[in-house]
Amino acid sequence: MSHKRYEIDETPPGTFHEPAAVYYTQASGNLFSNLFGSSARQFNLMSDFDILKTSRNGLPKHLLMALAKKISLTLQEFANIMHISERTLQRYEDDTIIKTEYTEKAIELARLYTRGEEVFGTLDKFKTWMKTPLHVFKGETPVSLLDTSIGFDMIFKELGRIEYGIFA
Repeated sequence: MSHKRYEIDETPPGTFHEPAAVYYTQASGNLFSNLFGSSARQFNLMSDFDILKTSRNGLPKHLLMALAKKISLTLQEFANIMHISERTLQRYEDDTIIKTEYTEKAIELARLYTRGEEVFGTLDKFKTWMKTPLHVFKGETPVSLLDTSIGFDMIFKELGRIEYGIFA
């Protein structure tokens, strides 16, 4: 699998923190069928512009629920990450197109879990890591950080460190 590496933070290694990198992989194009379930095959996304368009148009609730199930999130955990109440989420019909901001967050979640699967080798190992309290996150579980974009960034950075054997 080929990786394109994009530097976000040009701080030299050994200073306040290690440089972070975001990875776009060929697997990202398949994240819908892999993490949103078989009914997402119609979204066969191949480029970032396709993902952008889908994010703007929204996704049906049933695909978001398929993602939550695939990555082993409870409805409460998923609702907290999405910044939506459980009750509101439950009231949506399965085919209701969910707002852009929720779709965008779901796509980022799918990208994170795709990246985690690449680093850990299996989705199950990454899901276990995500629910384990870690010293690097002040004793919090990585999944508890997903309610903010900063939390997503912290986890992506830590995945880069793990991949390259850099431990704090």
